[in-house]
Amino acid sequence: MKIFLGTDHAGFALKEHLKTFLLGKDYDVADDGAHVLDKDDDYPDFCALAAKHVAENPGSFGFVFGKSGTGELIVANKVKGIRCALAVNEENVRLAREHNDANMLSFGSAFATPEQMERFAILFLETVFSGEERHRRRIEKIREIEER
Repeated sequence: MKIFLGTDHAGFALKEHLKTFLLGKDYDVADDGAHVLDKDDDYPDFCALAAKHVAENPGSFGFVFGKSGTGELIVANKVKGIRCALAVNEENVRLAREHNDANMLSFGSAFATPEQMERFAILFLETVFSGEERHRRRIEKIREIEER
């Protein structure tokens, strides 16, 4: 499974931490930037690229990072085929996968510690979509909205 990462300066330290953590667990990680800490960079540039790569690689996942995580998930969700959730707690991360078949997760550096992020990321990667009919039906409705 390929994992794509994207952030601006506000999430740079979290991204670097998670990249090292995931590589240490033998995940295939691609860093879509930012590659240097630059306080004047803009999250849409990097988060859109990570989302594009996830959309182009079925079965892959992505993580985006920022100060709140909100702008980053908005950008990711603009890419067709992306369902990005905000990491709030373990229950919401689990439900994002089980019910929404989310393929990306957004972290806010103001709200997630590196340790929480590690737990949330592994939970996200290891939780499978339930496949229940009601959830498949709702995801199909989301796809129809994307097509309009």
